[in-house]
Amino acid sequence: MAVQELTQDTFESTITGNDIVIMDFWAPWCGPCQQFAPTFEEASGKHSDVVFAKVNTDEEQAIAGAFQIRSIPTLMIFREQIIVFSQPGVLSAGQLDEVLGKVRELDMEQVRADVERQQQEQEQAGGA
Repeated sequence: MAVQELTQDTFESTITGNDIVIMDFWAPWCGPCQQFAPTFEEASGKHSDVVFAKVNTDEEQAIAGAFQIRSIPTLMIFREQIIVFSQPGVLSAGQLDEVLGKVRELDMEQVRADVERQQQEQEQAGGA
């Protein structure tokens, strides 16, 4: 599967319409971003069940701002519309494969329960 350019117009439908989406936040002037690009592209060919998307932080500042991207490259992985991985920096091909394997193994019922519990705790802390 080819890497997609993610924009404000395609962001929501990409996240809601796919089980696993990995986003690479990058910029054309970023050396490490350019070095990581072939690894990301190669991985997209090996993981056909995953949507690989790139977000140009220069052009899509609203998306980058919404996710508080402070360092590039940053990888973010959504599974069933929940962020399950977010990390700045470059991963090797092996590390990327390993992370995607762990994302596939997640018990999403447990993840949703954990997210709900955290939200309740935040609401209670805010009201105290």
